[in-house]
Amino acid sequence: MRLLVTRPEQDGERTAAALRARGHEALLAPLMRIEAAADIMIGEGPWSAVVVTSTNALRAIEPHPRRAALARLPLFVVGARTAGAARAAGFGEAAAVGRDVDDLLCRIGGWAAPGDAPLLYLAGEETSRELAGPLAEQGLRIETVVVYRAVKADRMPPRVGAALAAGALDGVLHFSRRSAEAYVDCAGASDLLERALAPRHYCLSRQVAGPLEAAGAGGIRVAPRPEESALLDLIDAA
Repeated sequence: MRLLVTRPEQDGERTAAALRARGHEALLAPLMRIEAAADIMIGEGPWSAVVVTSTNALRAIEPHPRRAALARLPLFVVGARTAGAARAAGFGEAAAVGRDVDDLLCRIGGWAAPGDAPLLYLAGEETSRELAGPLAEQGLRIETVVVYRAVKADRMPPRVGAALAAGALDGVLHFSRRSAEAYVDCAGASDLLERALAPRHYCLSRQVAGPLEAAGAGGIRVAPRPEESALLDLIDAA
C-alpha cells in the first residue's frame, strides 16, 4: 500500500523503514517537530521514581546535568520501545513497562506507597493524560516537569498535498492525538480536508482517532494494542 507517515522526523523515519521492509510504499512528511523545553528545571528531589511516557522526554533530558542522577532511580515507562530507549540513554531496567498509561498507573499503584517521596514525571507540554489526579486517589504524589513540546506545521507539505489531491495514498498512520489534530488542521489550511479524510486512517488508539472522527473521516482502523507493531500488523491484514 501507499502510506503516509506524519510522525516527527526521527520516529517517522524508523516507521517508514519498517513499512518499506513489509513491502509498502511510505511517504514521510512530519507535521510536527519536537523541541526540548528551554531551561528545564528539575529539582533535587528526593524522588521515589521517574515516569516517562515518550521517547521524546528521554531525548530532551539527554544533555541535562541531572540526567545521570535520574538514571539511577527506578523507572516507569509506557511501551517496550521507550524502555529500550531508556536503557540506551543510561537508565537501568525499567521497574515496570505499561502497555498504555492506564496500565502504567496500575503498576505504579502496586509499587508505590502513600508517604513515599513524589514520583517525577518527565512530560510534554501538552500531555494526553494527566497523572496526578489518578495517583492522588491512591495517596501518591507526582511532580510533572515539562521537558519538551511539539510544534505543529501550518500547512501540508507540497508533495503531500499533491499526493492527496491525486488520490495517490491508500492510508495514513496516526500515532498521537496531537499528530492527528495536526493532520486535520494542515489539511483544512491547505483546502484539502475532503481529500485528506478519504484514505484509510490507521490509529494507535481510539483516543488518537478522536480528531479524525470529529472531522468526518470514515475509514478509521484502530490497533488492537497501542503499540507500533500492532498498528503495522493491522495494515498488513488490510
